[in-house]
Amino acid sequence: MDIAPIQTVCDQIREQVRKTVVGQDAALDLMIAALLSEGHVLLEGVPGTAKTLLAQSFSAAVSLGFGRIQFTPDLMPGDVLGTNIFNFQTSGFVLTKGPIFTQILLADEINRTPPKTQAALLQAMHERAVTIDGETHALGDNFMVIATQNPIEQQGTYPLPEAQLDRFLFKHILDYPARDEERAIVTRHGHRSVMPEVASFGLEPVADPTALAGMRATIAGLRLSDDIIDYIVDIVRATREHESLEFGASPRSANMIATASRAYAAMNGRDYVIPDDVKFIALPALRHRIVLAPGAEIEGLQADVLTRQILDQVPAPR
Repeated sequence: MDIAPIQTVCDQIREQVRKTVVGQDAALDLMIAALLSEGHVLLEGVPGTAKTLLAQSFSAAVSLGFGRIQFTPDLMPGDVLGTNIFNFQTSGFVLTKGPIFTQILLADEINRTPPKTQAALLQAMHERAVTIDGETHALGDNFMVIATQNPIEQQGTYPLPEAQLDRFLFKHILDYPARDEERAIVTRHGHRSVMPEVASFGLEPVADPTALAGMRATIAGLRLSDDIIDYIVDIVRATREHESLEFGASPRSANMIATASRAYAAMNGRDYVIPDDVKFIALPALRHRIVLAPGAEIEGLQADVLTRQILDQVPAPR
């Protein structure tokens, strides 16, 4: 199995995105892994940490169509999906497609809209199709949601329900950049006050839908050793047995971690998965799927802390 071309393409994607975005390497790696695993990504961070620019640059590097929805409190499901409008010339209804009909969809500030509108994404994210007036419309194999949300403690936010969170393969927390990175940001973008046009940075597409399909087929053929399968299952089961967690991760989580670990291994030039791959994938794949017990919330514990505890306690195969 020749993994080298996959590593080469992933390195080229990183190189292209870094023309516009400084830092955020972990977020970029998770986005690549999600694309190769047919998953979706939720990015959480305060405004101004390049979430939108990262999504735009990523879609340009993989030559996929880009669409953006700014979620607001008054947004309705029809504004996302589209609607059938009566055409008086033809005496029939014509579908006016909403912005969800794209390949890379940036759901910007998804937690600023009520759950009714958030639910418009549920079928699309799970089945890659939407149903409008009883008719189902496919969105394609490359449909991927990159959603951003502000920390739930900020005003005007609606917590995402568990069913919505479970649709995301990863939830990644974007931190403020290091000092050297922030200095590089000011050097590169400090001559403008608006978001730069991605096209002005000369990004070149390094993959296309055909190449992505071939990469996914190769990754699906990577074999997981029995030890790695046991390791993934033990991590997921440990979340259900932790005394500080009311609900642990589901069996679907184990499948997602296995799939994404294969992709991450291929991204790094290996046709086999090692425990470090699983550890890198497990935290962003689990942090939004576990629910703290009331006592743990009172004590001020956080999902990340408990997930790291579990990763430290479950013995890794040698």
